[in-house]
Amino acid sequence: MAGTADDGTAGDATGRVRRYLRVAEHGLIGDLRTVALVGTDGTIDWYCCPSFDAPSVFAAILDAERGGCFELAADGPARTKQFYFPDTNVLITRFFTEEGVGEVQDFMPVADEGPEAERHRLIRRVVCVRGTVAFRARIAPRFDYGTRPHTLRTAGDTAVFATEGLSLALTATVPLEADGPDARAGFKLAEGESAVFALDEVGDGVAPRRCASREAQEQFAATVAYWRRWLAQSRYRGRWREMVHRSALTLKLLTYAPTGAIVAAPTTSLPEQLGGERNWDYRYVWVRDAAFCVYALLRLGFTGEAKAFMEFVTRHVSPGDGRHSGPLQIMYGIDGRTDLTERELGHLEGHFGSSPVRVGNAAADQLQLDIYGALLDSIYLYDKWAEPISSGQWDDVCALVDWVCAHWDQPDEGIWETRGGRKNFLYSRLMCWVAIERAIRIAHRRGLPADLPRWRENRDAIYRRIMDRGWSVERQAFVQHEDGDVLDAAVLMMPLAKFIAPTDPKWLSTLDALTRELVSDSLVYRYDPQASPDGLRGDEGTFSICSFWYVEALVRAGRVDEARLAFEKMLTYANHLGLYAEEISHTGEQQGNFPQAFTHLALISAAFNLDLALG
Repeated sequence: MAGTADDGTAGDATGRVRRYLRVAEHGLIGDLRTVALVGTDGTIDWYCCPSFDAPSVFAAILDAERGGCFELAADGPARTKQFYFPDTNVLITRFFTEEGVGEVQDFMPVADEGPEAERHRLIRRVVCVRGTVAFRARIAPRFDYGTRPHTLRTAGDTAVFATEGLSLALTATVPLEADGPDARAGFKLAEGESAVFALDEVGDGVAPRRCASREAQEQFAATVAYWRRWLAQSRYRGRWREMVHRSALTLKLLTYAPTGAIVAAPTTSLPEQLGGERNWDYRYVWVRDAAFCVYALLRLGFTGEAKAFMEFVTRHVSPGDGRHSGPLQIMYGIDGRTDLTERELGHLEGHFGSSPVRVGNAAADQLQLDIYGALLDSIYLYDKWAEPISSGQWDDVCALVDWVCAHWDQPDEGIWETRGGRKNFLYSRLMCWVAIERAIRIAHRRGLPADLPRWRENRDAIYRRIMDRGWSVERQAFVQHEDGDVLDAAVLMMPLAKFIAPTDPKWLSTLDALTRELVSDSLVYRYDPQASPDGLRGDEGTFSICSFWYVEALVRAGRVDEARLAFEKMLTYANHLGLYAEEISHTGEQQGNFPQAFTHLALISAAFNLDLALG
C-alpha cells in the first residue's frame, strides 16, 4: 500500500512526494454528465469517464500513489489561489512565482447530444499573465479505480491512453513525451502566451482532435456564456446572492443531462471521519436528495431542471409500470438502474488512509419511508410553481399515496440510513404525513379524483401517532423514534414541513433542547451515536444540512437575529470557492463526499427564508 505520513504525503511512481489535498482544497468542473475535482495545486484528483458513476480515471484523492492524476502546475515554488470565473463553473487556479504569474483555466464544454457530447472534452488552458512562468504537466491515468492497465501511444503533441472499453486522447499545443505509462510535458510561457491541454474520450466514431489555442479560447467563451445564460434565469435578488448562486451552479453540475437525474454528490468514499469506516458512494440518485433539490431550484426559478427530474421520476420511480408493488427503492443509478451492489476496493488506501473505499451502495435495499414525503412534496411544488402534472402522473401519485396509507406504521432504517436495525423513526412518520397532506392539497386545488376520506383518515392518524408517541414528556421534546428519549436533528423539519406551528410551545421546547444538546457554535450534529447506536464504528462531524435547517427553524420561530448569526457562521465553514461537503469536523474541516447536494440545497432554502424575514 502507499506509504502515508502524518501530514498526508505519499510517494508517486516517480518517487516525488505529493501530499494529499484535503477535501476542501478542491474546486469542481463538469459537463452535466461527469465532473472533475481540481486541487488548489492544479492537480485533477478525481475524474470518472464517461459519467458520474463510471469507474475512475483519476482518483488520487482516494489513493495518492495508485489512484492516478493530472498534474499541471508551475515548475518550482509558487503560491496558489483559486476562484471561479464570475457566475460560471469555469475554474481558475493561479500560480504566483518569483518570475511571474500564470493561471490554469479548467472547464468542460457543455455540448448537446451528438459526437461532441460523447467526447466529454476536458480543457486545461494555461496562460502566463505577468512575467515568465515555467510549467510542468504529468498525465497519469489509472483506469477502473487503478485496476486496469493501459497502453500509451504518443506522437508529437498527442498521447492516446487505451484500455479495454475506454480510450482517452490527450492533445496539447506543447510537445508530449512518454514516461512509462504516463505522459509528461515541460514548457515556459512569457507574458501573453498560452498552452492548451485537451483530454477527450475517443472511439466509436470520435477521433482524437487537436484543440488549438484559438479553439480553446472560443470554447472558454462559449462555456462562460452557457453558465451565465443558465444563471440569468434565477429570480433570487436577496442577500448572500453570491453564495446562493454558487450553490445553484453546484446543484446544476450534479445533474445528469441525458436523464434528468441529480446525484447526491459526485464522489465516493470521502470519509465522514479521517481514519473511520463511514465512507460511502454517493454518485447515485437518492429520491429524497433529488426531490429536495427540485424544491431549491424551483425557489430560484429553474423550472427546466425540475421538469427533467419529474420525467426521470415518471420513467424510473413511479409505480405506473407495475414494477413497484412494494416500497420504492430509495436510490437509483443515473440511468434509472436499480442494481447498486456495494463492494469494497481493498487495493485503494482511501483518503488520508481512510478505508474502506466502497463503490455501489447497499443502502439501496433499505426501507426509508420518508422518501415518499420528499417526492410528493416536490411533485406538489412542481404542480404549483412550474406546470400542472399530467393525468398519468396523478395516477402515479394516487398509487404512491395509497401505498403510504397502507404501510406508514412500519419501522424502517430512516433518513440517516442507519445499519443498526429498523425503528419507528419520527422523521419517517412526519414525511409520510407530508406525502398524504400534499396529495390532498393537489386534489383540492385541481379538483382531481382521489380517495380523500381514506387519505384524511391516515393523515390524521399519523398526526396523532407523532403527538402521542413522538413526544417525550421527560425530555419535553420530540425525539428520534417512538417511545424513546434520543434527540435527532431531523425533527427540525417539523415546522419546515408545516406539520407544527413554528411557535407552538411543544416545538419551541424541542428547539431549545436541540440547541442545548446537538448544537455547537451554530453547527448541528444529527444525533449522538453513543445514545442511539447506528451499527457503525467511529464518530462523525456536524451535519451541514442540519445546520441550515436549524437556521430556518430559528427564522420561523421568530428568532431572526439568532438565525442570521448562525447563518453567517455557517458561511465561514465553506471552502474558498463557497463549496460544502456533507459534514464539518470539530476543527472546522470539510468531511464526507464533496460537494454535497443536500448541503447546498439547504443553504438556498435557509438564505431565501432568512432574507424574507429580514425584509
